[in-house]
Amino acid sequence: MIVSPHTASAEAGARVLRRGGNAIEAVIAAGAALSVTYPHFCGLGGDAIWIVSDEAGASEVFIGIGQAAQDIPQFGDGIPLRGPLSTLTAACLVDSWDCVINYSATHWQGRETLSDLLEHAIVLADEGFDVSHSQAFWHDFRKNEVSGWHGFASTFRSAGLQRQPALARTLQTIAENGARDFYEGALAHRIAAGLKEAGSPLTAADLAAVRTRCEKPWRLDYNGRTLLAPPPPAQGVTTLQIMGILQYLEMARFDPGSADFYHHLVEAVKQAFVDRGSIADPDFATIPLEWLSDDCLRAKSQNIRPDHALVWPQPFRHGDTAFIGAVDDKGRAVSMLQSIYFDWGSGVVVGDTGILWQNRGAAFSLDPKSPNVLQPGKRPFYTLNPGMALKAGRPDMVYGTQGADGQPQTLSLLLSLLIDHDLSPHDALSHPRFLLGKTFSDTNDSLKVEAGGSKTLEAELAARGHVVSMIDQLSPLGGQAGVIRRQPGGSWVGAHDPRSDGGAIGIS
Repeated sequence: MIVSPHTASAEAGARVLRRGGNAIEAVIAAGAALSVTYPHFCGLGGDAIWIVSDEAGASEVFIGIGQAAQDIPQFGDGIPLRGPLSTLTAACLVDSWDCVINYSATHWQGRETLSDLLEHAIVLADEGFDVSHSQAFWHDFRKNEVSGWHGFASTFRSAGLQRQPALARTLQTIAENGARDFYEGALAHRIAAGLKEAGSPLTAADLAAVRTRCEKPWRLDYNGRTLLAPPPPAQGVTTLQIMGILQYLEMARFDPGSADFYHHLVEAVKQAFVDRGSIADPDFATIPLEWLSDDCLRAKSQNIRPDHALVWPQPFRHGDTAFIGAVDDKGRAVSMLQSIYFDWGSGVVVGDTGILWQNRGAAFSLDPKSPNVLQPGKRPFYTLNPGMALKAGRPDMVYGTQGADGQPQTLSLLLSLLIDHDLSPHDALSHPRFLLGKTFSDTNDSLKVEAGGSKTLEAELAARGHVVSMIDQLSPLGGQAGVIRRQPGGSWVGAHDPRSDGGAIGIS
């Protein structure tokens, strides 16, 4: 089974599974296709984080995060959010393909070549596809900004047939010459020249230094399952903290549509987010290991009052990503998120490559006291947060979502619905969501709650001190999540978000 936010991407992965490919190979194909069909959320100019597990639960995390340029500009009032000076970090998605396909070959007997796995993406870029509802929404949302973005207007459409011939040629070059050509070959020189022409601080040397890292996932036991999350600089620990706090709150006792349920979820989020500002590149900062200790989680749960909401002082971090998950016929599983940070990233299309570059460097701080302060060669704090759950030592659930600050919030809601209340993936994904704090469209630190639930929910939450702002049912603010879950008999059931343009494809 494979889930993706775009049907053409899901089909690209399903083709691989049908011909006997494994879950890693399927996600490479689906991710490459999604880099074409969801250009507003992900692409070759961005990054990716993978969690992979074999059928026996042997799990690895591949952290494909590009590092900051060695020659950093002098910023005055702040790091630009768009434009050439926001292209501060190299892109690691393509290198992550190389890393995971080698792992597939050596550990999972994978036989697919990268060239084979990119075929569908190349066709989509060359021949075109209908602009998705999501792309149309975000193109229209930024319509007053895009005229000043380097190479953007001539590359992307808001409706109709979207072709990307330059990107097709770039993908074909990678297929023929290998992934490292993106970083050290002729393609790398073209990319570096395009970045320089646009005014980016990134150089050919910065591209050549990019490497995906293989690390062990962080873990937390929750109600009979072991939850896996990526280590820092990703915010996976935040999701695990929320779930660890919820363990002490016994969420199964609350009706999932009640104010009690939402209140305790929101308050657990607040307790975990207090620590989130300390997440940074562990090569440059010390990460407190006690965050997931029983004493820490119990103390945080005891700070929650069932009748009173704490204030929400945390700054908002923007960001959009795309989740793909897959399981194969051996029971091996992959959870992957890829991103260019903001919708449409930096807005900079690099030279003649068709690559839209990320603006992930805007996530750095200029405060010298911050663990996430901008430094040469440093990786920024990262919102990508794919997840996986093991049960009895083997993969049981694959899950993830788009949504920056909303990722840990949405995942904690979904996991409680799936585990504590045994909802199906489809029902859990359709359940009204919440989003705490500022957003791109609302600068108030309110608790946004989707319509579609109890008519008294808003009033009951307000009575506890929450500043509630109701938003549309299945709102784009709710993110785009996907879930695959093992059934008691061993089969799989999955779904992708009704807020997305995708779905799940199962292979019998």
